[in-house]
Amino acid sequence: MKSTYNLPCNIAQSLNIIGDRWTLLVVHEIMNGNHQFNEIKKALPGISSNLLSERLRYLEEEGVIKTDLYSEHPPRYRYTLTKSGQELEHVFNTLVLWGSRNLQKCYKKLIDSETGDEVEIAYYNKKTGELVEHIEVVPIEVLEKAGDQ
Repeated sequence: MKSTYNLPCNIAQSLNIIGDRWTLLVVHEIMNGNHQFNEIKKALPGISSNLLSERLRYLEEEGVIKTDLYSEHPPRYRYTLTKSGQELEHVFNTLVLWGSRNLQKCYKKLIDSETGDEVEIAYYNKKTGELVEHIEVVPIEVLEKAGDQ
């Protein structure tokens, strides 16, 4: 697949990897425990076999998933997430929260598995571990220049 966005932006560059139609849903199915081609295909009605194969191949090239050959004749693979792929769980959780607030028909919510209470996502300072209430996205060059002073 070719890069769609040639912009110096984390969002644009991430979308070059996971922004194609079906891609996030394929990753989500692997995260949900569907590790074989036919399991993923069955869980995603409407995706063609060719497109699923293409998405799986690209996700492997980009280091989001890894494949393990578990049958040689015919060749069959098991798909699992790499560390990079596992880190997309936060993206999925954020989409669940966004959907619970903004979709007319909501299908899921994010809860504390011990209490059943709904949860929110929070940001914490990497150095202190303290909750941060005011965040800002800044270009990396700004941070590097501030560290030089």
